[in-house]
Amino acid sequence: MKVIMENRKAYHDYEILDTYEAGIVLKGSEVKSIKQGRVSIKEAYAEVRNGEIYIVGMHVTPYDKDKISHLDPVRPRKLLLHKYEIKRLIGKTQEKGLTLIPLKIYLKNNLIKVLLGLARGKKKYEKREEIKKRILEREIRRALKKEIT
Repeated sequence: MKVIMENRKAYHDYEILDTYEAGIVLKGSEVKSIKQGRVSIKEAYAEVRNGEIYIVGMHVTPYDKDKISHLDPVRPRKLLLHKYEIKRLIGKTQEKGLTLIPLKIYLKNNLIKVLLGLARGKKKYEKREEIKKRILEREIRRALKKEIT
């Protein structure tokens, strides 16, 4: 498994409740462009349309050497999930405050996959508490390291 792009900001802004692996429907040279790492999922999210799940806001930079196809870099792309997973996600996203956020884009068996996270947004005070907790853990690790040496 080779990670192409990771959305680290999602872990800061959202509390990830569950994750799902999905395939993605791509056209033409988008595959080559993504394999080169020319993709961004920072502002992306997934939504349900007509019983299917689409990723919206994912930017795929057009491939350099492709002179024929002129695809919209931020067009919605269909995600491939099992029907039972789609039904479960439809029910979950209708709950108040839950959304689908892409966490990673990676290669698995030479196929491009998206790791979706079912997420609930964090409040500002929750983010601050998490930062304080991380700083305290770092200081404890440093103190323990000094005692050992």
